[in-house]
Amino acid sequence: MNNDGNASERRAGGRTARTGVWFVGARGSVATTAVAGCAAVAAGLHPPTGMVTETPPFHGTGLTPLHALVFGGHDTVDCPLPKRAEHLTDARVLPYGLASAVDAELRAADEEIRPGGPLPGDTRSDEELITAFAADLTSFRVRNALERVVVVNVSSTEPLPASDAVRLPPSSLYAAAALRAGCPYVNFTPSTGLRTPVLADAAAAGGLPHAGRDGKTGQTLLRAVLAPMFVQRALDVRAWSGTNLLGGGDGAALADPGAAAAKNAGKERVLTETLGHTPEGEVHIDDVPALGDWKTAWDHIAFEGFLGSRMILQTIWQGCDSALAAPLVLDLARLVARAHEAGLSGPLPELGFYFKDPDGGPAGLSEQFTALLSFAERLREAK
Repeated sequence: MNNDGNASERRAGGRTARTGVWFVGARGSVATTAVAGCAAVAAGLHPPTGMVTETPPFHGTGLTPLHALVFGGHDTVDCPLPKRAEHLTDARVLPYGLASAVDAELRAADEEIRPGGPLPGDTRSDEELITAFAADLTSFRVRNALERVVVVNVSSTEPLPASDAVRLPPSSLYAAAALRAGCPYVNFTPSTGLRTPVLADAAAAGGLPHAGRDGKTGQTLLRAVLAPMFVQRALDVRAWSGTNLLGGGDGAALADPGAAAAKNAGKERVLTETLGHTPEGEVHIDDVPALGDWKTAWDHIAFEGFLGSRMILQTIWQGCDSALAAPLVLDLARLVARAHEAGLSGPLPELGFYFKDPDGGPAGLSEQFTALLSFAERLREAK
């Protein structure tokens, strides 16, 4: 079922070498679902549905087995992971009984969560915050005898920083801490992270692999499939409009126009790069708290065919955001960790399959998947 039996499995001191996964936003829905889901799949309680790294093309690539992942992270809230998992069970995100079945794993991860920031009233400078966060990462690695630690940002979307901002946004503070602690980095959010000129030199000099930005879980995933279809059939897309209804922490965060703008940039990119132009229309995001972790996305596509015939395609996507995101987050942590072990560094455009706003590469999902399979082969061949 998984990669645990790979001949290439690394061992340290006679035991399977362990990899740390450090979540920024460690008590949020995505991180909680990932921790609980990893434990459930590793124990054989559930199949690895949604995990591309558990499919045959990735067998023998030397990925860290799921049972050898150790979780920790930063967060600014103090709700324990077992309690958070209970809330997700009530919301039908986690299946009934799973939280109690993996309670030990949730508690172990919760013990490794440290206070994030900056919180209101925090007087520490950017440098002091980066130093503190990096120390947390180093301590986590040493305390748990980890081979390496991958930092994965799954926190709520933050607004784009102002052009005259004198402080780094929180996502960039955590990214800087990852660089300082020698940790590969994944930005699964639309937030700035490493994509700021202030960190460009450090990222280039760090020799660390990194991937981002903004996980592709629903509406944009569908766009990455449909947009190439119109191009390949020589149909002219005139307008592409969308609406998102979502609740939970992400819905509340995206009620901020600045955060919504950061989110929509990735949604627009796939259309512009695939179609060769930006069609009319916008994406509207509405916060509906009653939906909780569930989201509905509508797309209305106006296109033109032979002899100017005008036609319409409409789509509806309804899904559970955390259940869609968690397996991708686990995939990325394992892939980037393996890339680090293989000596790869810098941005990994081959992982664009997972992102709305990737670090280069094609925009269509089929081409992105082909690049991902080539990356798997590259890992398989790496010593």
